[in-house]
Amino acid sequence: MCYEEDYEEESMPLIGDPFPEFEVQTTRGKMTLPKAFSGKWFVLFSHPADFTPVCTTEFVAFQKKYAEFKSLGCELIGLSVDQVFAHIKWTEWIKDNLHVEIEFPIIADDGTVADELGIIHPGKGSNTVRAVFIVDPKGIIRAMLYYPQELGRNMAEIVRMVRGLQVSDSNKVAMPADWPNNGIVGDHVIIPPATDVETAKKRLEDKTIECFDWWLCHKKL
Repeated sequence: MCYEEDYEEESMPLIGDPFPEFEVQTTRGKMTLPKAFSGKWFVLFSHPADFTPVCTTEFVAFQKKYAEFKSLGCELIGLSVDQVFAHIKWTEWIKDNLHVEIEFPIIADDGTVADELGIIHPGKGSNTVRAVFIVDPKGIIRAMLYYPQELGRNMAEIVRMVRGLQVSDSNKVAMPADWPNNGIVGDHVIIPPATDVETAKKRLEDKTIECFDWWLCHKKL
């Protein structure tokens, strides 16, 4: 008689999943995620390694956008598989040489967090990919981005994503491409398509919105 061993298959988290709980060591002390940011949005971003050129430009760029993130009620936290001493020395170098003080915490990961999030770069040892996780105040992952080592991130797009998700949640609308500068509807938002005949008919009669057709309607907030 054969017996199958029961096991739980591990998989990386997906959009809509709760952000996994971790106790982490950071440059600002020990933290428990996502509890440390309970009630706030936060962006966790990983970088391949300290003292590398593209990562250095990214950290300066994130810091220069930090006030804008905070104005949206959103915190930042970085991560790489490096010791906390390396993080501290690197941020000191950035302050001394580039005159930018990194104010957000950086996780010193031993590989545990990176493994569970699925962000170890294939074939690159312990280096992590340039991943971004946008997490809402309930601790739910709302968006994920992955970049290769050779391509630095666009911070303005990450700010736009946080703002867009917040607008969507508050108004039950969707964001068009390049929002708020879309080539078709400008700064308008998209109204979710009707899902029944009666609503579709009424949609075209609604004078408070603009429609190209019943399934493509938009409005200004």
